[in-house]
Formats: sequence, structure tokens, C-alpha cells
Amino acid sequence: QVQLVESGGGLVQPGGSLRLSCTASGGIFSINDMGWYRQAPGKQRELVATITSGGTTNYRDSVKGRFTVSRDNAKNTVYLQMNSLQPEDTAVYYCYADVIPIFNGRDEYWGQGTQVTVSS
Repeated sequence: QVQLVESGGGLVQPGGSLRLSCTASGGIFSINDMGWYRQAPGKQRELVATITSGGTTNYRDSVKGRFTVSRDNAKNTVYLQMNSLQPEDTAVYYCYADVIPIFNGRDEYWGQGTQVTVSS
């Protein structure tokens, strides 16, 4: 069974930095896109950043220049380096992966979510 496990959330002051990590495991043949979404209270889940297996990245406009998504294909891990954090970045951050498992068909998998709070 494919699982995604996240780490790295927490409380940070405005202007600070955090690094999120997400590792996929469990019967994986290959992974296509990986990325991060976030959901603030009372709002819909929104895309933050994605990265293809070849390293092509995509960001929502509000995080461009502040956030960097990267991945280590050998470790099935995706990262999100978040700099210059602002209160409006406060949300639960979810990683996802477009996975081709060894024994089942291609599907999307999600992490459990990690809270990021930006506050003074």
C-alpha cells in the first residue's frame, strides 16, 4: 500500500523559513508528478507547487520567488523550501504524488497534512 509521510511543519514568525518533506513508500514502481497543496481554514484546497519526474516546476503566483519545490527521485521524496513566509501562508500543507504502483493501476496519493502557522 502506497503511503506518503510528511514532516517539517510548525510555527514561524513572518519573514521566517520552513522546509517540508514528503516521502512515498510501499510498492512503488515509479512516480510521475509530485507536489504540494494547501488549505487554509474556510478556504478550498489550492495548488502551491508541482514538480515532474524530470524536474520541471510550476508554482502559484503568490509563492513565486519565495518557495522552491525539489525532489530526490532515488528517495521518492519531495521537498518544499519556504522562505519569506507571510501570515497568508498559514494553512495545512498536503503533499501528493502521481504514482504507478507495482501491483495496481496509476493513482494519486496524498499525505496526512502538516500545519504551517506564520504568526508573530
